[in-house]
Parts: sequence; C-alpha cells; structure tokens
Amino acid sequence: MKNDNFYMLAKTMFGLEEILADELRKLGAQNVKPMNRAVSFKGDTGFMYKANLNLRTALRILKPIAHFQAHDEKELYRKLCEIDWTEIFDLEATFATHATTHSEVFTHSKYTSLVMKDAIADTFRKKFDKRPNVDPEMPDVSINLHIAKHTCTVSLDSSGDSLHKRGYKSDAVTAPMNEVLAAGLILLSDWNKISDFHDPMCGSGTILIEAALIAYNIPVNIFRERFGFEGWKDFDKQLWGKIKEISLDKETLYTGRITGSDNFQKAVRICRKNIENALLFDKIKVKIEDFFDVVIEPGTFVMFNPPYGERIDLEVNDFYEQVGTALKHKYQGCSVWLISSDIENMKFIGLHPSRKIKVMNGKLECSFRKFEVYEGSKKAKKQ
Repeated sequence: MKNDNFYMLAKTMFGLEEILADELRKLGAQNVKPMNRAVSFKGDTGFMYKANLNLRTALRILKPIAHFQAHDEKELYRKLCEIDWTEIFDLEATFATHATTHSEVFTHSKYTSLVMKDAIADTFRKKFDKRPNVDPEMPDVSINLHIAKHTCTVSLDSSGDSLHKRGYKSDAVTAPMNEVLAAGLILLSDWNKISDFHDPMCGSGTILIEAALIAYNIPVNIFRERFGFEGWKDFDKQLWGKIKEISLDKETLYTGRITGSDNFQKAVRICRKNIENALLFDKIKVKIEDFFDVVIEPGTFVMFNPPYGERIDLEVNDFYEQVGTALKHKYQGCSVWLISSDIENMKFIGLHPSRKIKVMNGKLECSFRKFEVYEGSKKAKKQ
C-alpha cells in the first residue's frame, strides 16, 4: 500500500542534524529522530517524494527494506537472496550496490558489496534466466547495505545521485562550497529572510542561489533531472507530478535584495550562468567588485566563504587582518557570518565573534562565525 508509513533515513553533514530534523518536522514527517550525520523519520511514499524535492540539508534519503542478522558470508548471501529483488525493479533496469561495514567478520566493504551484487543477480537469473546489468556510475536503482557487527540493514537509495547535486551548477570556481552545506549555514544563521542578503566573495554563487531558494521558498531540487525512486517498479508518476505541482505553488514573497560580488571576472561570469540555470536572474544581482572596496548598507545580512590558496595573493594572516579592517570600516551596522577551515588564522580578523559553530566541509573541520559590526561603535571609531 502506497499510503502506509515506513521508516526512512536522511543522511546529512556533521553539524546539520538538528537543522535537517527541523526541516523534516516542518514538512510533516513523523517520529523525527536526529542521529550522527543522519535523521530517521517516518512517512509514506508521497512524503518520500516530497522530502527528496524539498529538503535543503539532506544528502540522500534511504528506504530500509530488510533487517537481519548474518554471522558469515554464506549467511549474508542466503539472507540477501531471500529478498525478492524482481518485485523491486525490472530486468531491464541497471543497478549498483554500496556497502558500509563496522564488523570484525565483514571487514571489506567492497567485497561485501560484491556479495550483495551476486545475490541480486542470482535472484533474477533464477526467475528469468537472465540478470540485470550493473552500472556503478548512473544506475537506475541504487542499493545500500549497512552492517554493524552482525546486524544488516538493506536500503533502497530514493535519491540516486547525492542531493547536493541540485542541477543548477554548470560550472564552478576552485573548491566550490557544497550546496547542502551552504543551505545548512544559511539555516543555522539568524537571517530573518526579510533583510537584504549580500555575499562579497560569491565565487560560483552557491550561497547566493541557496539563499534565494530559501527566501522565496522554492523547492531546492526542482532542477534535478531524476531521482532514484524513479527507477523503482512502484514509482507513481502521477503522484510525483502532483507533489511537484503542490511544492511549486508554495513560493513566498521576499521584498529584500540578494546581491553578490567578487573581484574575479571569471567567478562573476560563472556565478551569473549558475543563477540563470536556477531561473533566478531577476532575483539575484552580482557585480565585479573587490571585497576591500565594497561599502555595505547598514542592516544588510552578510555571509561569505573566504577563498584560499591561489585566489589569495597575500599571506593568509595578512589577508584575515585586512578582512577584519574592512569589516570594521565598511560593514558597520551589519551582521556578518563567515566560514573558514583556516581556524588558526581567523583570530587575525581582530573582532570578537558573537557565535561560533563547528561544521565539517567534507573532511575539513570549519568554523562558522558571526561578527556584529555596530554602527559608530567604539571599536570601529578607534581603528
């Protein structure tokens, strides 16, 4: 039955679990439980479609289909063969398997993944004398196996490609920010979605685009070409169409301005192209301008991810010192949030952060900090 509720698991990044849990509650999920880099919840098939389309801080949504104990490879294979894979997807569909193992028995995740692949192929071969093809890059159906000691959980990946791949980014500058992280930072911050929003080091525009999608309440994954659940036998095309229509009808009015700037012409060109891809060209304005020359209107909400490496000509500590000087003189009356993995050198900004949040960008530990730059403050006047 399509309307029966079932448990699902939404994966996310470290530090965004509570944000994702809040998103799920607002969307109408039941039994929401934050975990480590994931949130478990309950919903029906329609909700699974809606979650994939709308969740800004989820990386993928897994639908568990089997739980069992396995003490060795033979038992694992046998239990996997007990699942009727022919009911889940067609012989013509391609598939891929992924395994994560935390076990003294199943120590190699790649080998464990191959055991599952063989079990699926043999199930089809037994019934049809043929097996579906494996496509590790772009499979129609993606299947996950998670083993903790002897407990095995088999899940279907309803997302397919990671949900950070929104579908609007055709090009990027060096080391672009992950879209899920960008959305998470905006939701972690205290932006009221009323004031103007500015990113003075906008790069390929990820923060700006995610901010606009949040401000106007546009479904974040509306630009994606496909989702994993579209390859399943029980995919309900009509229901999916209805979910998209309802989600698009919920766009809200935002009367502020969303603007960005960067001193690299190539970055601004790429940024404008990505904004165009997201159909936001009338909602976001970007220009070529150096961070150190920008003068910002008081009351503007500012968020940025300082570049590093080849995009900085200065010594890193000098760069952060100059960022601090610019904030004190040109960003008065603004709330400023910035994220950096260069935690040691952030002290050279010379302003005391009013908030510090630890987040992970891939394997990089980052600090997300808020600086209140008061208009005409003693500190600003003295500088």
